[in-house]
Amino acid sequence: MEWENQTILVEFFLKGLSGYPRLELLFYVLVLIMYVVILLGNGTLILISILDSHLHTPMYFFLGNLSFLDICYTTVSIPPVLVSFLSEKKTISFSGCAVQMFLGLAMGTTECVLLGMMAFDRYVAICNPLRYSVIMSKGSYVPMAAGSWIIGVVNSAVQTGCVVQLPFCRNNVINHFTCEILAVMKLACADISGNEFIMLVATTLFTMTPLLLIIISYTLIIISILRIRSSEGRSKVFSTCSAHLTVVIIFYGTILFMYMKPKSKETLNSDDMDATDKLVSVFYGVMTPVINPLIYSLRNKDVKEAVKHLLRRKIFNK
Repeated sequence: MEWENQTILVEFFLKGLSGYPRLELLFYVLVLIMYVVILLGNGTLILISILDSHLHTPMYFFLGNLSFLDICYTTVSIPPVLVSFLSEKKTISFSGCAVQMFLGLAMGTTECVLLGMMAFDRYVAICNPLRYSVIMSKGSYVPMAAGSWIIGVVNSAVQTGCVVQLPFCRNNVINHFTCEILAVMKLACADISGNEFIMLVATTLFTMTPLLLIIISYTLIIISILRIRSSEGRSKVFSTCSAHLTVVIIFYGTILFMYMKPKSKETLNSDDMDATDKLVSVFYGVMTPVINPLIYSLRNKDVKEAVKHLLRRKIFNK
């Protein structure tokens, strides 16, 4: 009987918003528009950080990596979601699901670590400006960014490798838009406590540790800013890190809301995800990459000037 209840799954069914056909069309239009904005906004940030020599600094090198990361993350997750909205067949192969899990987790982990690195960069720039060029030399910030990507890939490879080795039951319905690793893990017909422990350790190391670094960095930054006597000086210094702080609040705030908000008794007793959870998952996956370039362009004079300079060059070249 135990063998009969198990099967070798070749595909999963992504439930998404199957019960809400009208919402599917609305979400298709909204998500498609946001995806185009993500490509244009983040692509522009990458372009100006390469072409404008004034932006060849550690801060904008990290920002270019963050923009590239957002493009990669959304390109992995959004096109399959858009296809599922229009298609009656909402299935994904087992191997395709594994690739989606790997890439999604790798991008998410890399972003957490990268945001921590960016916080450290702001701390050195504000609290130790005389040694900034020495501490944040090219020999430092390039390995820091590369290390963020390596950590993301290694963490994702370990966790995804553990999940794909699990035996799966006949239930192949994933109540999500994409192959989210925790949702897939719950379908296994085996004890997943070992996987959950690995996930807990990885979350502590690669999500909470960067968050702790961010909190410590900004605590020291705020203390340093409060020591400045003039209000104009305080405002000028704070403006150099306000964009990054806003991005961090949105990124981690959404994660905390997704995983720490109270669940209803029905949700706790089942594997169902309510509509609010699904909307928040879309916000986390799509809105943050949309908002990042807007925040950095609207709250940063250097980026505004670089964009204007790039537009002027294009106009004069014509």
